[in-house]
Amino acid sequence: MNNSAANTGRVLWAGLRALLVLTVITGVLYPLTVTGIAQVAFPGKANGSEITDASGKVVGSELIGQTYNLPLEEGEETAAPDLKWFQPRPSNGLGTNSVNTQYSIILSGATNRSGDNEDLITWVKDAKAAVVKDNSTADYKVKPSDVPADAVTSSGSGLDPHISPEYARLQVHRIAEKNHLTVAQVDKLVTDHTDDRILGFIGEPRVNVLQLNLALKQLVTAKG
Repeated sequence: MNNSAANTGRVLWAGLRALLVLTVITGVLYPLTVTGIAQVAFPGKANGSEITDASGKVVGSELIGQTYNLPLEEGEETAAPDLKWFQPRPSNGLGTNSVNTQYSIILSGATNRSGDNEDLITWVKDAKAAVVKDNSTADYKVKPSDVPADAVTSSGSGLDPHISPEYARLQVHRIAEKNHLTVAQVDKLVTDHTDDRILGFIGEPRVNVLQLNLALKQLVTAKG
């Protein structure tokens, strides 16, 4: 009986020591090492890929989309988009097919409805009609066939901060009119903020909406 108790004690003590050693290595030393390397080698990415405005204030992350809406009016369920700004993919409640209606970072995902789902078809049609209406100006009429897919569908995560260059350019005339700028000025902003494919062949050209809107704000402010 004594030998059995002693053996059990030795086994438990050995297990406890292994637990303590592995906890220190994998729970303390390894995370600190990886964090230290990341802070030295990739400080921006390690700290959330933060984006700052002209004053140095953090205004968001280049990895997470944002809404650009007017204040919510009494009786409204969804705030209307502020058309002075470039608008992101429709995770902002505009005919959205996302489960995330306000780019909430704690909620990621889409509805996973099939292409022939009646709700999805209605959302896309409503979103396309809104895009055509919102972006048509006195001298520029948007046709339904001009509307790219990312203007009427959310991303799989519902958090995508990018839009296609086609969707950005579709908004150029509206942005110019609302901010009293020339079309050429706004079009140059889009060109300057269009990122090419990664390594030249991965993914698609894209425009970060937050960075584009910050550049737009600077341009409007400079214009006075």
